[in-house]
Amino acid sequence: MNGVQIRSAERALNVGTWLIVSGAMLYSVLTVTPLMAAHAPQQWRWTAPILPLVVDAAVVIVVRLDSVLARLGGEGGRWPVVLRWMTGCMTLALNTADSALKKDLVGVAVHAVAPLLLIVTAETGLAYRRAITAAVARLEAEERTEHQARERAAAERREAADRQAREEREHTAALAREQREHEARLAAEQTEREEAARRAEQAEREARERAEREDRERAERMREQQQRERERHEREAEQRHQAERLAAEQAARRQQQEAAERERRERAELLSGGPVNTKLPEDRARQIVAAASATGLPVRTAAELCGWSTGWVSARYQEQRDRAVLEGASS
Repeated sequence: MNGVQIRSAERALNVGTWLIVSGAMLYSVLTVTPLMAAHAPQQWRWTAPILPLVVDAAVVIVVRLDSVLARLGGEGGRWPVVLRWMTGCMTLALNTADSALKKDLVGVAVHAVAPLLLIVTAETGLAYRRAITAAVARLEAEERTEHQARERAAAERREAADRQAREEREHTAALAREQREHEARLAAEQTEREEAARRAEQAEREARERAEREDRERAERMREQQQRERERHEREAEQRHQAERLAAEQAARRQQQEAAERERRERAELLSGGPVNTKLPEDRARQIVAAASATGLPVRTAAELCGWSTGWVSARYQEQRDRAVLEGASS
C-alpha cells in the first residue's frame, strides 16, 4: 500500500466517523429532548435540549482529540478512555430511558442502535487511526532506508571510480617512464575504454529513464481508472439513496394519512353518542372532550356529550390548547 492509498483510507475513515457521530448526535437530541421535557417543570421545559447537547459535545471532543493523538502517535492515558465510555454509556442510557420506563423492549433495542454504533465507532476509529499512523511511519522508514542505501551505493561507485582512475594514472606514469610508445598505446586504449564506458552509461541512463517514464504513465493510467470507478460507485450510491429516501417519504405520508383517518374515525365515534344525563367515567369523558376540542365543538356541547360541568370541560379545553402550544414549540 502506497502513501496515496493510506491517505485515501484515512480520509474515508474521517468522513465515515463524523457522519456517524453527527447522525447519532442528531438522533440523540431528537430522542432525549421529549424525555427531558416530560421530567422538567412547566416553566423549564425549554431547557430540555441542553443535556443531550452537552453529552454529545463531550462525544465530539473525545472523537476529535483521539484522532489528533492517533495521528501524532501519542496516548492520552486512562482519562480519555473513561470519558469516551462514560459519554457513550450516558448517551445509551438517555436514548433508551423513555422506552425502558414504558417497558417497551423493542423501543429499547431500536433506541440503543445509534449509541452503540457511536461507542463502537469511536473505539474502532481509534484503532484504525493508530494502525494507519503505524503504517505511515513504517512506509516513511522504508523510504528513508532505501534512500540511504542508494546514497551509499552511489558513494561506493564514486570511490571505486576514483580508486580505479588513480591506479590507472599511476600505472600510466610508470609505463611512461619505461617506454613512451607503450604509454601512447595504453593511453589510446584507455581513451577507447572510457568512451565505451560513457556510451554504456549513457545507454543505461536512457533505458532507466525510459523505464521510469513508462512506470509513471502506467501509474497515472491506473489512478485515472480508479478515479472513474470511484465516481461510478458514488453515482450509483447517490441514486440508491435518492430512491430509498423517496420510498421512505411516501411511506411516511401514507402512515400520516392513515393515522389522521383513524383519529377522525375515533373522534366521530366518540361524538356520535349524543347528550347524556349522567356523568360518564373520567377517562371516557376526557376522550370525548379531546375529540370535541379537536373538531371545534363548543364547550357546552362537549359538556352535554360527557355529562360533566362546563367548567370542568373548559379546563380540559385549556389543557388541550396548552399541549398543542408545547408540541408546536418543540417541533
